[in-house]
Amino acid sequence: MGCLAAHDETMDNQTFESTAERTFQYQNTLPPLPVPSLEGTLSKYLDAVKPFASEDEFRNTAAVVKRFGEGLGRHLHQRLLERAKIKRNWLEEWWLDTAYLESRVSSQIYVNFGGPGPYLEHCWPSCEGTQLERTSVIVWLTLQYWDLIRKERLAVHKSGNKPFDMDQFRMLFCTCKVPGVTKDTILNYFKTESEGPCPSHIVVMRRGRVFTFDVLCDGCILTPPELLRQLTYINENCDAEVEGEDVGALTTEERTRWAKAREHLISIDPVNKTILETIQSSLFIISLDDARPYSTPENYTEMTLLSLTGDPTIRWGDKSYNTISFANGTFVSNCDHAPYDAMVLVSLCYYMDQKLKANGGKWKGLETVRALPLPEELLFTVDDRIRKDIALAKEQYSKTTQDLQVVCRAFTAFGKAAIKKRKLHPDTFVQLAMQLAYFRQHARPGSCYETAATRRFYHGRTETMRPCTTEAQRWCQLMLDPTASADEKRRALFAASSTHNKLMNEAQNGKGFDRHLLGLYLIAKEEGLPVPELYSDPLYAKSGGGGNFVISSSLVGYTTILGAVAPMVHHGYGFFYRIRDNRIVISCTAWKSSPETDAETLFQNLCTSFHDIMQVTVHSQL
Repeated sequence: MGCLAAHDETMDNQTFESTAERTFQYQNTLPPLPVPSLEGTLSKYLDAVKPFASEDEFRNTAAVVKRFGEGLGRHLHQRLLERAKIKRNWLEEWWLDTAYLESRVSSQIYVNFGGPGPYLEHCWPSCEGTQLERTSVIVWLTLQYWDLIRKERLAVHKSGNKPFDMDQFRMLFCTCKVPGVTKDTILNYFKTESEGPCPSHIVVMRRGRVFTFDVLCDGCILTPPELLRQLTYINENCDAEVEGEDVGALTTEERTRWAKAREHLISIDPVNKTILETIQSSLFIISLDDARPYSTPENYTEMTLLSLTGDPTIRWGDKSYNTISFANGTFVSNCDHAPYDAMVLVSLCYYMDQKLKANGGKWKGLETVRALPLPEELLFTVDDRIRKDIALAKEQYSKTTQDLQVVCRAFTAFGKAAIKKRKLHPDTFVQLAMQLAYFRQHARPGSCYETAATRRFYHGRTETMRPCTTEAQRWCQLMLDPTASADEKRRALFAASSTHNKLMNEAQNGKGFDRHLLGLYLIAKEEGLPVPELYSDPLYAKSGGGGNFVISSSLVGYTTILGAVAPMVHHGYGFFYRIRDNRIVISCTAWKSSPETDAETLFQNLCTSFHDIMQVTVHSQL
């Protein structure tokens, strides 16, 4: 009965929970990831490079592609088909390695994603409360979500009646990346109830110090008043004593340097290894930010910036989930991208968002606090070499993060409702507007990556959809041509829109081409063959291939949740957006040190483009 008393009925919301189906019940029946046809891939690739090529360049690339398709490509494709026969997802391992684990750059800055939330409005309606009181409610809600996954009661995501792969949800809790000298690894300690015991401790970081406590007491999740007791103890402890050793800052380092520092840390004292394992296996990290030297964020832009660039001493950059609590009661998240994609975090944050709104941000359950063991401080033993490593990491981090420009703003003139009336897909609308904004600002096409989810397949994650099509470019040119008629612009818009929708549909259904090209490249690498000519052809990188996209974009969804990532290339943009009925909220990043880019200007151009499209389609109702 003890657990029932802690449960708050008013926070129930059936849309997230399911008793009819189990979260992971369809995993074994999901179709394997298909291998697209070689002809289809090469033909789509040629279409995709066209906007970036002169006639001569295109002729040259077409010849390269033809040779590849008739020779080596055929052999590599055959080998890929053989791999796909023995692996339900031929890409999974490769993708993890090449996109994340083998990369040596600082993953906290260049790879992790973050953003405002849980709960996006800056003040909780009708809720007075301190940082710690709010944090205890947030932690409690996060634990309810963990419990849903653990008991397999989280509703299965679907497209129509087709189930999506839910495997990434296993990676939200009790997961950590561990640096290696040449390649990282992911450790996942999560288990569902039917699989056995799962770690149930969280780690709290404040002022460079690290604490842990268990969130279960007699098998029941601690209530917000009990969590508040534990957080208050940690807070008072940190206020009364010296600062910690800031070991968390090492997770911001270049991966090989961090791996070597970690090996040294373990060699100093076996207790350090135990502490690292406690952090790695913990459910998630709570970062209590006391605003020194970081500010308390007042708006979307500041929150998003701090989620990506805040105090490095109170987050663990390799953890799958850090929730960061600021002194003014706002929250942001920072997550390692390797184990899962942003939709997992969006689902969690939206769940919390809805529960908080339903409850006015307050806990309405029991106020009783059981006799609990106090949190334990995890004390690393460090030497001068580690202190030097930490100082260097902080210095590097500060230099890089100060270079990141973030603009996170809402366009409120209209949203999804008005766009749909114009017979346009809301996502396509935003993507085309972004192409026009980039074209207007830079006077050339921008190679663009848009995330397409492939979760209808076993362990599917993403495919690249390339929005910079010849149709989109033709339309951009007409939009900026004073002699073009409204009718020409409108026809070109619908042609671009139709191409975009078709390509997105193909990408989601396993018929994209970027991951296929990556697979063929990796087969050649595994066989010790020289890099095929197709991949060294100038148009390959110029059109975005090999991670060279100038715009890295993603629709985060139609909820209240938004996030951000750093740009993929130095002269590029990171571009996340969410679409509501009456607004479009954009989060755009750029590097200040690039003389070519400016996120603020891009946002302004985007707003102009939104209005321009509306203007062009206004007569199409007639």
